[in-house]
This record gives sequence, structure tokens and C-alpha cells, in this order.
Amino acid sequence: MPGGAMLDVRRLRLLVELSQRGTLAAVAEALSYSPSSVSQQLSLLEKEAGVPLLVQVGRRVQLTPQALVLVEHARAVLDRLEEAEADVARSLTTVGGTVRIAVFQSAAHAMVPLALTLLRTEHPALRVEVTEREPELALFDLAARDFDLVIAEQYPGYTRAHRADLDRVHLASDAIRLALPPDDTGGRGAPPPANPGGRGAPPPENPDGRVAPPQATRIETPGGRVAPPQATRIETPGGRGAPPEYPGGRGAPPEYPGGRVAPPQATRIETPALAAASDRPWVLEPEGTAPREWAEQLCRDAGFEPDVRFETADLMAHIRLIRSGNAVGLLPDLVWAGEAPTVRLVDLAGHPQREVFSSTRLAAAARPAVVACRDALVRAARANATPAGR
Repeated sequence: MPGGAMLDVRRLRLLVELSQRGTLAAVAEALSYSPSSVSQQLSLLEKEAGVPLLVQVGRRVQLTPQALVLVEHARAVLDRLEEAEADVARSLTTVGGTVRIAVFQSAAHAMVPLALTLLRTEHPALRVEVTEREPELALFDLAARDFDLVIAEQYPGYTRAHRADLDRVHLASDAIRLALPPDDTGGRGAPPPANPGGRGAPPPENPDGRVAPPQATRIETPGGRVAPPQATRIETPGGRGAPPEYPGGRGAPPEYPGGRVAPPQATRIETPALAAASDRPWVLEPEGTAPREWAEQLCRDAGFEPDVRFETADLMAHIRLIRSGNAVGLLPDLVWAGEAPTVRLVDLAGHPQREVFSSTRLAAAARPAVVACRDALVRAARANATPAGR
């Protein structure tokens, strides 16, 4: 740094962004600059540092060893500045500012509305901006400071790359079930789990044609009586279906009045039901995503390759395709947001669950606005949780 010149923090951030995103065009797009402006600012940073930071390699630029050293220090500087902002914010008596949240679809459907209601009531000065984003991309954007908080998911047996600069807080364990059309018999002539009258539905049949044991479809209420799955109501600890934070069901936000129906009750038919769907059209999420890889592996473990005719990340489209009889699929409970399911749900062997978690940069974790958002999301997740002992 000739003459004791001070390194400009904004230019340091551009260098960090370039190290993460790889191209000047990507940095420009992320920060709403022109590529020529980014290039000009990095040239000024080179003059401040007194060493070359970029070399041209074909049509791209590459960071020099000196630039990589500077990137590590720049990250530490940016983290310290974020921690300083959090400390200042904690000294205030109200929670305010803006929190940018990235969330995947079913969590946006089930958790975010209630969380926003709580935040609006408890922290009216806080502005929350929500963007739907797939977890893989959202976590990258979080590290790049495009978001302040991410709600992400992890499927059984699928491990995400660990990032030392991000934390992880558990929100919910979300059951995943086989979803069939409402009047589907599972492909072996078995009737639906309950007839319209609620009683007298014959038990389902196994793949070999034999009648399954009665306990395969029995779901008992707390009083010990057998109830058909569609009729069973499970109350939360408040006694009226309200989340635990609202004892007795009083004071629940308007979106979740006391007494609502608990999340879906599934027919307890396991591996044979999945195998029975082997010759059916399937709807799954796009290739390369964690849900798709997990679903395909599950089907392969059951002895077949799914016939994927419909591919979309929109789980509402999944529901419509399944409900109309055009496909079968795998749906997480959160997609119902506490409402009664409109398709037939069947438990899978081992009762798999995905983990839903929130993540933020370690430097931002103590920021009051981020803490408030996480608290609201935890309460919203509990309000949508399937009660134990189904």
C-alpha cells in the first residue's frame, strides 16, 4: 500500500464477491453494477494495494496469490463490520431495520405467513423481505451477503457441504409420505382407507392379494376407539388445536384459530404401497435437486425406477397432478400448512423425515432483527408440527 493508502471497504467487498462468483459479469449482476464499473473499481483497489490482484486468463480473470491473501482479510473485515452493526442494534430499545429471508416453497407456504403475523405484532418497526429460492442457491447467496437469513432443508442421507461462516438452527422434522389420488387403491384392488360414511371400509390388500392385518389401517384416538384416518382429530397441548405458545387455544393469530385440524394422518401401508406405485406416472422435483435425488434413491431401494413424466419444483402443481389422478408423488407434511390433505397419503417404510433449518452468517447471528425472525419462525414451525403419537 504505497504512501500508507487505506484500502476501500467497498472495493474489498467486490474482490470477495469475485472470489465467490467467479466472473466480473456475475459480480455486476449480483450488486447491480455494470461489468465495466466493477473492473474499474478493482483496478483502483490494485493501486491501493500496490500489487497485481487480477490476471487475464482467456476471457476470464483469475485472482493472484496476493489477491487470495487479501480476500481472507477482507472477509474478516466484513464480518467485523457486521458484528459491529449487530452490537449497535442491540443497544436500541426497539427491533428495526430490514431482514432479507430466502425460503423454499413449502416452508413459505406453511411457516412464513404465521411468522410474519407474529413479527408485525411484536416488532412493527421491522421490515421483512421474503424471496422464494431453492436451498442450494439460497445458502450460496447467504454467504455472499445477498440474504440475511435462509430457511433450507436436508433430506435423509443427503449431507450438504459444511460452511464455516454459516450457522444452522433446527426448525422442524417434516414427515414425507407417498401421495396418491384421493380414490386410489394403491394399484392392488384395495379400497380407500375410509368410505364416505367413515365406517365399514374393508381393510387394504397386500400385493399378493391377501387381506392385510387390521392393525395396518387402525389409528386409535386418545380414548382408545378406532377412528378412520380422515376423521381423526388430534389436539395440541393447548387443548383446542392451538400451538403450545397459546395455552388453552387463546390468543392464537387469526391465521391459525384454535381448533384447527392437525396435520395429515396417513394410512399405515409401507413398502408394498411404494412398490405398487412402480408402474404409475410420477411427478418429482427437477433433476439435480436434493428432493429428486432422495426420491429416486428411495424408489430404487424399493426395486424400481420411477417413470417421471412431470418435473417441477412447484409442490402445488404436484398436488394438483396427484389429486387429478395424473401422477403419484412424495409430499412433505408442511405442504398442507395444517389443512386437511386433498390426496391420499401413505406412510413410507422407516417413516422418513427431512430436516428444516434456518441459517445465517455467524457474524449476523446476534443481530436483534435476525434473532426476532428466527424466534417467530420457530413458533410458526411448532404451530404446524404433526403432534407426537399419531
